Amino acid sequence: MDTEAQHTERDRSSHPSDSEQPSDPEGPEERSRSALTGWITQWVPGGRITVALLGLLTFLLLFSTFVLQPFQIPSGSMERGLRIGDRVLVNKLAYRFGDGPQRGDVVVFDGTGLFGPGDYIKRVVGVGGDHVVCCDREGRVQVNGQSVDESAFLYPGDRPSTVPFDVVVPDGTLFVLGDHRSASSDSRDHLGSPGGGMIPVDEVIGRADWILWPFGHATHLDRPDAYARVPDAEADGAAGGAAGGVSGGTAGPTSGGASGGARRSEGADG
Repeated sequence: MDTEAQHTERDRSSHPSDSEQPSDPEGPEERSRSALTGWITQWVPGGRITVALLGLLTFLLLFSTFVLQPFQIPSGSMERGLRIGDRVLVNKLAYRFGDGPQRGDVVVFDGTGLFGPGDYIKRVVGVGGDHVVCCDREGRVQVNGQSVDESAFLYPGDRPSTVPFDVVVPDGTLFVLGDHRSASSDSRDHLGSPGGGMIPVDEVIGRADWILWPFGHATHLDRPDAYARVPDAEADGAAGGAAGGVSGGTAGPTSGGASGGARRSEGADG
């Protein structure tokens, strides 16, 4: 037997290869993520429960700021659909990645410098370029020459408007009305003010998509079909030929004079 060969094989097997060298036990050990969390919980009163609650509150704050936010209805200007005390959920991303507000949408906007300090909730009746008139021979609002049947959401007993108006909505703005026309301060009341009662799209906070509270009144707020047959502004010659603003008629304050604001659930005025 070749003893030298046996020793050589034994020597090779007794020494690990370079790739199998054990790690240096004296090297620095990295701090684990759990160690950092443990350090924080040691210094925060309440420990892990407090840290978890703070994380949850931070998430809710960011979510409310950028995605969805509840608002409280403080007046009857949007009855019969939205009643005093209702909480609505406003979708802040509704117009961020696609089309802007559409006719029939219920929107919340910042009325500061337009309607007054605070946030307001109204229904979009006209968008940029639309020719909005009240009223036709049957007392209905017309948009781009198309009469709109608002009976599905208008407050029972209310007329579409007791105030005549004839306006062309400038691009980038909205003409808005409350559903309870006799108790709503809206675009009709501000036609003679700076901005002509129009709401800049940039001031829209979001679209009201749900009634959350009370539970018995909870529902999804769909866009009514009443505006589906309204043609685009280009199809209406009267709208195309106007430069914007009031094109005829006058408007005074509506009866009731309610502010028609929308309050954030945390209690902001409006």
